[in-house]
Amino acid sequence: MDPVEQQDWLLMQRVGHGDEAAMAELYDRFVGLVYKASKQVLTSRAEAEDAVQESFVRLWQTADRFDPNRAKLVTWVMLITRRHLIDRLRRKGARPEQLGLDSSVDFLGPVQDVAPEPGGDHDLEVLRRRIAELPELQRVVIERTYLQGFTLREVSEQLGAPLGTVKSALSRGLGRLRDRLASDNKGNGQDSSA
Repeated sequence: MDPVEQQDWLLMQRVGHGDEAAMAELYDRFVGLVYKASKQVLTSRAEAEDAVQESFVRLWQTADRFDPNRAKLVTWVMLITRRHLIDRLRRKGARPEQLGLDSSVDFLGPVQDVAPEPGGDHDLEVLRRRIAELPELQRVVIERTYLQGFTLREVSEQLGAPLGTVKSALSRGLGRLRDRLASDNKGNGQDSSA
């Protein structure tokens, strides 16, 4: 286990033992991601907020089952969230595929983890816009690997695409993103080499 995986495992152990500070840390780290996933699937803000709370209750109840050797914490959180959303839809009598909740659901994670710091919110907004402008496969691969923490192999399995295709999409997408951001910086009179 690397140090991050060790910290995640210890965090989930603390959550499983009822440590309120650990639960607050888990919530703070993933509430945005869980809310976005819930909002993409459910019809109202109130339902999405309820689903977030219920997902975190499930995370608390299953914390002792988290195994960092089998999945990253972000993957575990989204798996529990996805299962909860599917259960919720089934209770309502809806089929998950009808509402877009399938293996291709686009859970956009905490973008701030990869956003450049210098310009703050402006840079974050530019980055989001530029990612959204990429061709679909390139955008999905970048979002899932850099923003959601999935490995290229996991993305390949999720999309049902060959690993080589996913690697190429990532490479091309990052190249385009780099070029567009450099062009933005030049257009703003900033030296992108600084």
